[in-house]
Amino acid sequence: MTSIPLLEVSGSFYEMGHAHGTAYRNAIRRYTQGRIRLAQSDTWTGRSLSQDEVLALAQACVEEHWAYAPDLMEELEGIGDATGLSLAELVITNGFTDFIDVVYAQAQRVQATSRAPDDCTAFIVPDSRSQDGHGFLGQTWDMHDDSTEYVILLRNRPAEGLACLTFTITGCLGMIGMNEAGVAIGINNLMGNDGQIGVTWPFVVRKALQQTDADGALACITEARLAGAHNYLILDREGRGYNVEAMSTATHVTPLEQEPLVHTNHCLLPETRARTRPRLPESQASTEARLAQGQRLLAANGPVTVEQLMALTRDETICVHPKPPFHVATCGAAIMQPASGAFWALLGLPCENEYQRFEVVG
Repeated sequence: MTSIPLLEVSGSFYEMGHAHGTAYRNAIRRYTQGRIRLAQSDTWTGRSLSQDEVLALAQACVEEHWAYAPDLMEELEGIGDATGLSLAELVITNGFTDFIDVVYAQAQRVQATSRAPDDCTAFIVPDSRSQDGHGFLGQTWDMHDDSTEYVILLRNRPAEGLACLTFTITGCLGMIGMNEAGVAIGINNLMGNDGQIGVTWPFVVRKALQQTDADGALACITEARLAGAHNYLILDREGRGYNVEAMSTATHVTPLEQEPLVHTNHCLLPETRARTRPRLPESQASTEARLAQGQRLLAANGPVTVEQLMALTRDETICVHPKPPFHVATCGAAIMQPASGAFWALLGLPCENEYQRFEVVG
């Protein structure tokens, strides 16, 4: 079994970032350089850019991040000082897929089709469907298969505020996570045509994890000036939950009721679907197939256990294996139960690896 690395950091936000950057300096630098190169490529946005042009767009987003979450930007400064990378470079590393939406929009919405290696399958199981009466939030995280080596768990213990545990990549503040107050959040990438200078999704995730309930986390999404499009899933320890299709200029909130919610990488509502850009046919087929299979696996009557959710992530439709030309793969997965504080995670393909159990506060 391949164990998922766990990094624990504590102190001020700057100190936590500096410890993160020090621990993974070389990996963060490699990953950042790769993401900047991809942001320059016309295969992603329909527009070729120089490195200076890419960094200028990222720099334009930096002030929006300071306005939205100054403490988290101090954490990013700590990573930057430890790695020698600028805040603009790290904004790209953190919010790459949102940043691509920004580049696309700045190109006058060229009608290009993106490669879009973003095949995450996410779900919320309400208390009413859980065997022990406490709901779950979980997902696979899929990206180009070279991302697997950068996946870690990051436990933040700030000197002030709530501790949280996140499934993330080196250099990123957090992608999927849960805090000690029992607020959990997950994501699916969406492909927006309305990107704008704004805040990228990992900052939204981490700010949501500073809240004490689902409504507070929801406001972190709906009140933000979002750079790009993502779907967010929220669940708290009281069983309140939401699915949020959040484009840069339109948001649709679906409250969790008595049946599970499943989401993949395409919009389901007309007002958000109108703000998406074209996907390759095979990418569209994948997101639709994974949604249908996830819904089917959770539609049966009867209580849901964590073991069933683990099996869902291993399903042959949902567990994505790399193949040319895009080499997209499931790089890891996480399942969280806010009421108990339990957090299960694995590295790599779920069908080839075992989950490890963690606690938010350790």
